[in-house]
Amino acid sequence: MSKHYQFRQNEIEPIVKQFGQAFYEKVLRDLDTFAEQWSLSELQLIPSYSANLVFICESARFGSAVLKIGRISSEEINTEYNTLLRYDGKRFCHVFDADVVRGVLLEACVKPGNPLREVTSLAARLDVFSSLFKGLHITVDNAAQYPTYVEWVRKITDYMSKRQDCSELAAYMKQAEAICLTVSEAYTGQMLLHGDFHHDNILLGQDGIYRIIDPKGVIGDPVFDVPRFILNEFDDDYSEAGYAKIREIIAVFEKKLGIPSTILKQCLFVETAMSSCWSMEDGATAEEYWELIKPVAFAESIMNG
Repeated sequence: MSKHYQFRQNEIEPIVKQFGQAFYEKVLRDLDTFAEQWSLSELQLIPSYSANLVFICESARFGSAVLKIGRISSEEINTEYNTLLRYDGKRFCHVFDADVVRGVLLEACVKPGNPLREVTSLAARLDVFSSLFKGLHITVDNAAQYPTYVEWVRKITDYMSKRQDCSELAAYMKQAEAICLTVSEAYTGQMLLHGDFHHDNILLGQDGIYRIIDPKGVIGDPVFDVPRFILNEFDDDYSEAGYAKIREIIAVFEKKLGIPSTILKQCLFVETAMSSCWSMEDGATAEEYWELIKPVAFAESIMNG
């Protein structure tokens, strides 16, 4: 039991199910250690149960903060911490401190924190993304400490090739790998990308300015940092209206970002295939498998349309 946060049973069960009992016990230890170290209080668990456990809290040392606890030696915590350090508050939230060995990070809490998803106007959403994207990406001296986008693609393609139960999705991923390699031959930038640049990682601050959170930290050309946003605009709508909406978004980004629509469509297909394959790797069920095929087929139709 932690002295600083009392988990309810309906919080413990999904944590143990998602991460295991050993991780839950690690969290209890980390809460006590870092609540003392960083003078944390008023902890509130955000019930997302994804790659990390996330708490909103107050720090007597730093102010309003977000505490993230990942798996031991969490690679994602390490790359997120280093990415936030490199950007040093330029359009991103600030990072306060971290223990990357234990996979624990403390960063600034963006308030009120309304995600860009809540903006009802499509044009306004595209304007915000475009303004954040242009001029964002930087080069880093120690690029070798980050994965590359091409490595991401190759890794999940290799994983899918070993699966015997999802041949359709594996074939899509193989196609996506070939497309990614072709695009990367023409777009050769080696810059620090967010890697998960979508609506829920773009939050409104008190000054009326949007801030970016939760970077994955990956090296590649900036063209590969666009498609995740477009993918999140699918909203499970694969109708003619949904098709028209995505083509409109691509046309707008072609003008605003100066990236040819052909490249945006190809990158979208790669990102969509990779996203569905990651879901399989994370334990998607056989029943969910066919639902993961739909967005990839949809992205393929956009690419070829």
